[in-house]
Amino acid sequence: MKTLKTILLSLIIAASVGAVSTSAFAEVDPGRITYAPSQAIDMVVAQIQVAIEAISKGASGEEAAAQIKKASDLSKEINANDKVDNARAKANRKLKAAIAHAKESALQEAESELRNAKKDFEGLKSLL
Repeated sequence: MKTLKTILLSLIIAASVGAVSTSAFAEVDPGRITYAPSQAIDMVVAQIQVAIEAISKGASGEEAAAQIKKASDLSKEINANDKVDNARAKANRKLKAAIAHAKESALQEAESELRNAKKDFEGLKSLL
């Protein structure tokens, strides 16, 4: 009987924790748009491509840095799991390096970093 009470109490506690889970009641802030991870990845890759095209068309370092910053900001929308987040952080470091190169007007190095970052972001889809 004592064992039965212990098991029953454990089940009740587990059920109550599951029923009042904060993730079950989580909702998006009003006015905020959420994206599916694959959609967010596509948006980041498209913005990186815009930055690469801007550099190849002769944009200044500040203009290129602004385009790269947009891609970096969009990358924060990628939210799937820990593996994806770690890979996203690694790819994001390449974007930050590209921003630094662009601000120094080393646009060839920035473009190289962008191409590497684009490959890394495209590779995130395989982790989903």
